[in-house]
Amino acid sequence: MSADEINPRAQTVEAYRLWWQHDAHWYQGVAARFGQRVANEINAEALRKVALHVGQRVARRSGPLTDSGDGRKDLEELRRRYDECGDRMFPPELRNASTEVADDDLIVLTLRRNFAITMVRMAGSLEGYRCPCTAIHAGWSEGLGVTLTENRAESCLRDGDTACRLLMRLRSRAPLAHGTED
Repeated sequence: MSADEINPRAQTVEAYRLWWQHDAHWYQGVAARFGQRVANEINAEALRKVALHVGQRVARRSGPLTDSGDGRKDLEELRRRYDECGDRMFPPELRNASTEVADDDLIVLTLRRNFAITMVRMAGSLEGYRCPCTAIHAGWSEGLGVTLTENRAESCLRDGDTACRLLMRLRSRAPLAHGTED
């Protein structure tokens, strides 16, 4: 019996790697046939849809997210839910990410390692590649039932920065509702 046969987590990580390898080849094929702009658009659209589904599942499992009067506590719960969304979509073995509440209405996601950037760099496509991070966060937010007024990258590993720093600012301090699954 091989080590992979007795280690289910290793098998799961290998499955992730194979699907992401498929995704990389798919992206390269679309870029070669239709241009990198189209590949970036389709990649972001597809990941946003997956992220929406993940956000909805996390919201359904976690229950309503409401304003209890202590906005910081509510944002901490929302921050935890964003972390859960990330863990569901991307195996921790292939990324290094953390979130923090940085202000009364701001959650910051810091990504120090992203295997997608590594793979795109190895494929020689980094120059035209556009990260779909904001599309992913828009999907998670919609699925979690929150509206963002700001969703942008302040820094990016793709550009040679030491980390991606992604800002997600909430629309208001109104009660936060959870999303529903289609």
